[in-house]
Amino acid sequence: MKKLMAMAAAGAALLGLAACGNGGSGGDGGKGGGGQESLRVGMEAAYAPFNWTQKDDSHGAVKIEGGGWAGGYDVQMAKLVADGLGRDLVVVKTSWDGLIPALQSDRIDLIVAGMTPTPERKEAIDFSDSYYTSDIVIVVKKDSKWASATSLEDFKGAKITAQISTIHYDQFLGQIPGVDRQTALQDFPTMILAVKSDKVDGYISERPGALSAAASNPDLAFVSFEKGKGFDVDEAETSIAIGLKKGSDLLGPINQALAKIGQDQRETLMEQAVKDQPE
Repeated sequence: MKKLMAMAAAGAALLGLAACGNGGSGGDGGKGGGGQESLRVGMEAAYAPFNWTQKDDSHGAVKIEGGGWAGGYDVQMAKLVADGLGRDLVVVKTSWDGLIPALQSDRIDLIVAGMTPTPERKEAIDFSDSYYTSDIVIVVKKDSKWASATSLEDFKGAKITAQISTIHYDQFLGQIPGVDRQTALQDFPTMILAVKSDKVDGYISERPGALSAAASNPDLAFVSFEKGKGFDVDEAETSIAIGLKKGSDLLGPINQALAKIGQDQRETLMEQAVKDQPE
């Protein structure tokens, strides 16, 4: 009898571990610090002002699974969505290229990482309604000849890059006439360093990311364009949304939670994120 009871207890323990598992869309995600079901959100935590890594919980940062704290606009939006769903937010730091595989393998429940819902990505995952829309600019050194550019034509011959596996590199870079196309780089800190060290003349970014780069690096600036002189984009290409596994039943509740976050609140959160980003 004792042996049977021990075997039953062991089996129950294994079932419990399996139920907690990876916490993906197919499981219950385990329990968070507040005793509620957890919501595992993937992001780079290296893409200010959307998301970054810091050393403490200041400015409403959320603990990263495995160590450190995540702050930024995406974190604040993820907190609001988690609250709307009645779940405890868990941030899972994940490389950009690893985000969609992590979602598909149930390691995370959502991607909240400044991701644009491109047609290619929509073939792999589902997306929520947009939670931010921006315009596209080019980050350069403040004292370079490119800083005075007013149109894409002015960047002829410039060494320009963008982040790997993004619409910035795959689509927008090719719109610059005569550009000296450089190898795509892994993340924004790497691109900032490449500009500062003159390895490239500039990189393509959304305006919030450019504001963040310029705020943290006084030797950087960014070039924005009047309509007709810049990148040919539509709102779908400059908006960002939450990524979900195909067929996830979280889509409806997430869109309901986003609908309760007004445009003024979204803009305020972005302005605060630019101010709060680590130096």
